Amino acid sequence: MNDDESVLLHTEGHMLHLTLNRPRALNALTHTMVRSIDEALTQADADAAVVAVVISGAGERGLCAGGDIRSIYQDARAGRRASVDFWRDEYLLNAQIARFPKPYVALMDGIVMGGGVGVSAHGDVRVVTERSRVAMPETGIGFVPDVGGTHLLGAAPGELGTHLALTGKPVNAADALACGLADHFVPSARLPDLVAALSRCAEPAEVTETVGRYTAPAPAPELAEHRAWIDDCYAADTVEEIIDRLTRTGLPAAEETARSLLALSPTSLKVTLEAVRRARRLGGLEAALDQEFRVSCRAFEGHDLVEGVRARIIDKDRDPKWNPARLGDVTEADVARHFEPLGAGELGLHPAP
Repeated sequence: MNDDESVLLHTEGHMLHLTLNRPRALNALTHTMVRSIDEALTQADADAAVVAVVISGAGERGLCAGGDIRSIYQDARAGRRASVDFWRDEYLLNAQIARFPKPYVALMDGIVMGGGVGVSAHGDVRVVTERSRVAMPETGIGFVPDVGGTHLLGAAPGELGTHLALTGKPVNAADALACGLADHFVPSARLPDLVAALSRCAEPAEVTETVGRYTAPAPAPELAEHRAWIDDCYAADTVEEIIDRLTRTGLPAAEETARSLLALSPTSLKVTLEAVRRARRLGGLEAALDQEFRVSCRAFEGHDLVEGVRARIIDKDRDPKWNPARLGDVTEADVARHFEPLGAGELGLHPAP
């Protein structure tokens, strides 16, 4: 099934264990890994002996840092479209995880970002630890939250999701719980015992009960003290007004947020705000994934994604040259283009608008 061993599969008792196994790359997802997980879930669904699935990451640093964005840069520079094929299968996998009829337990220990959120936060039993750092950091490379991220963040309380989508900032376990990205806090030291106990489950109904026996109170949330200014500032209609409100609060944290936003891709920020707001109206995950596929395909054709990856990952100069370079130069038509249907190229999870 998976000759390169980038996803390790083994069964203990009635539990199928999926281990993302690229620890040196922080378990970043490749197309092969996506296909392997898809195949494993399809077989687990059909196997009456499998009660539930547990997904975790190899190594000590995290579940998954996201997709292999270096390959996206190389693909775009070479004029290929393998990245589009990868996103298609990745988003279909995200939907498959959400629909999976058996308990899907995601151990969101350590770094869980981008594609890592996609293979974990759509499951029905999502475990975070004191080491968890959960984020959708796409705006940092001139991209837009995907893998169902606009759906998840759009459903977060108040404007917390808008804040996280635009800034790309990671949250701790408590904030992941508060934002609806996770369900249970388990101290990392208890994870080996939890995994062993899950392997002894004989019925699906035992899974959540078993997780509950290993939970503990989460550490203090970090976003709670900022909720008032976040809800007020991010309720604005435009990115420009959001930044203006942040600047005028007189609060150091809000002002620092405004400065960080001004360093990001203007196109990415405007498209992200529109994507999250549209996702709220769409309601369901599959419609949001269809929308995200359109947006990802358009972003792949643009300038800022390649430039953002170059500046952060390839050359590491941290000095991207965005185009357009100013928020005021990104037109409504520029934003709207990202949401136009793809015709025969649609993802096709949900009827097209």
